[in-house]
Amino acid sequence: MTPRIMAALALMLGGGLWLAFLWRMNEGPFVSPEGRHLRNMKERKDAPASFTPFTFDSFAALPHTRSLAQFLPLERRGVSLVGYARWMNTWSDGDFHLDVTPIQMGLGDEGPMPVTAEITEWWRRGSKRWTYERLAAQFRPHDWYGPDWPRPPRLVRLSGWLMYDFEYDAPYLPSRQPIVAGPSSRRLTGWEIHPVTRVEVWDDSLHRFVEYPR
Repeated sequence: MTPRIMAALALMLGGGLWLAFLWRMNEGPFVSPEGRHLRNMKERKDAPASFTPFTFDSFAALPHTRSLAQFLPLERRGVSLVGYARWMNTWSDGDFHLDVTPIQMGLGDEGPMPVTAEITEWWRRGSKRWTYERLAAQFRPHDWYGPDWPRPPRLVRLSGWLMYDFEYDAPYLPSRQPIVAGPSSRRLTGWEIHPVTRVEVWDDSLHRFVEYPR
């Protein structure tokens, strides 16, 4: 095989991999309308005017459908959720991924299925407080690829946009199997808070939630 042919094959392979990456990130020329909409929802840069308090049952009751016309009106809502950040990690797109549970679980406990919340890179931009380490210190998640905390996960209230990530919704996964490994493969629903635009933590001395500002 000549060097010219090898170079052409390498270029084609690189281009194919790049297109595959764009497709996986819901970008590029081959993305479906639903995928393009999903990307736009993830990249919202304005905060909701108000937040509707949601419970874990509220998330479980949301509809499961790929029909853009049916889930689009719901995504125009700002919501808040109270719970404990069981798991925290950085995602390939730069987002901070949180698995939030309704009860304070011990390390290694299975417990109830979590709801996902994501803090996007844009909402952290320029902030010295919304860094991975400082947010983890506020949440005290059991799983975060860092040292164990001396105290259990902290009660938090996360607020932001309601978003339907159909790619992770169980009814549409082959044989209902998770498509990601690790704790985040167990989720209550494909509905998320994404992006998170407000973080509050419970203050025991004040007996109320206190905002952790950007």
